[in-house]
Amino acid sequence: MGMIFRNLRRVSLTSWIIIAMVLGVIVGWAFPAFAVQLKPLSTVFLRMIKSIIVPIIFGTLVVGIAGHGDDMKRVGRLALKSIIYFEIVTTIALFIGLGAANLVKPGVGVTIHATADAGQQLVKAAPTGMGFLEHVVPQSFFEAAANNEVLQVVFFSILFAVALSQVRGRPKEIVLAGCEGLAEVMFKFTAIVMRYAPIGIGAAIAVTVGHSGLGVLINLGKLILTLYGALVVLVLFVFLPVALLFRVPLRRFILSVREPALIAFSTTSSEAALPRAMQIMEAIGVPRRIVAFVMPTGYSFNLDGSTLYLAVASMFVAQAAGVNLSFGQQLAMMFTLMITSKGVAAVPRASLVILAGTLHTFGLPLEGVAIILGVDELMDMARTSVNLVGNCLATVVMARWEGEFVEQPPEGPLAQAGLPPTESVPLAQRTSGAAPAAS
Repeated sequence: MGMIFRNLRRVSLTSWIIIAMVLGVIVGWAFPAFAVQLKPLSTVFLRMIKSIIVPIIFGTLVVGIAGHGDDMKRVGRLALKSIIYFEIVTTIALFIGLGAANLVKPGVGVTIHATADAGQQLVKAAPTGMGFLEHVVPQSFFEAAANNEVLQVVFFSILFAVALSQVRGRPKEIVLAGCEGLAEVMFKFTAIVMRYAPIGIGAAIAVTVGHSGLGVLINLGKLILTLYGALVVLVLFVFLPVALLFRVPLRRFILSVREPALIAFSTTSSEAALPRAMQIMEAIGVPRRIVAFVMPTGYSFNLDGSTLYLAVASMFVAQAAGVNLSFGQQLAMMFTLMITSKGVAAVPRASLVILAGTLHTFGLPLEGVAIILGVDELMDMARTSVNLVGNCLATVVMARWEGEFVEQPPEGPLAQAGLPPTESVPLAQRTSGAAPAAS
């Protein structure tokens, strides 16, 4: 018996997550009524993860920015490079989605019978350009923290860090030490919560299959396959060349990102994977200041999977409604999506809200949203995973671009245990990007 337990303890967390996903599919298919009742188990996991997001972002951003003293030019340079990279990649993702929808035409042959009620409700929540700008600035940090408004927390944390960098003496040291301690504790907190991940993830998969059934794959299979195929194209012909161009260590990156990607896929929640992704990116050699800035910011400005999905879904509705959009109209729609999708992470119902607003703007039937709702969870799994991978890649790219990526031996602590080497590299070096001193 003791040997069995020892062998079970040697199974990696990633393996447990895969096992839990398979069991979740089986339970959801064989016992759908029971599977739906497992929702509290997945909700508990998501709530624990969400409780980590605000303190870990605040702590890491403040230490990463204020720890550099007066070097605000460095922060501004990183911000400019990040925004340029985000804009280029998300624009390419939009055009890949547009091309896939025009090539495969998933909406042709689909008849819209559903009511527009779901779309009408969602379009009310769609943000305007100025509305999004207002939404970025929090009226209260505690309100933003309570609602897990990531972009508002980032905005406040950056201003707080800039102000702290102008403080001198003991007050600055005390606040910096407190934020450093907060960040370290939250990384340990993340490690504890991740022990529960297989249970929460297995339950989430079981609920999804039990609620929708495997038959949902057949009804709108062409749309689902179009999206999955376009996402594969994005990964192979955009992510991979970018990784090669910036000399990203592919094997180490893939092995590291698979665990948070599985979490994102199974929970359809970017937030669920954010803390672990930040931890993993720091572990493979990205300085903490870059992880702390690029990762949270990317969750509002670099949602490659979601922007590609919006292009496919909007064209699907137009095709299902029999509306022939000219090339100019399609470009106008893509431009609208490019602007409005930047606030997608901060809006309830996420991508569907942006989709409903775009359909309304271009006079397309909102009944299409109700049709897509039936398979949205299956598509959400894929686009959320790609969002996660895209943001992880962006952190490594920014570290390379800044010349601060820390090279590590292939058989380092991460490769052996899947855990970040927080004890082996001092916080100041992980924050600044300086390589550990040779022993």
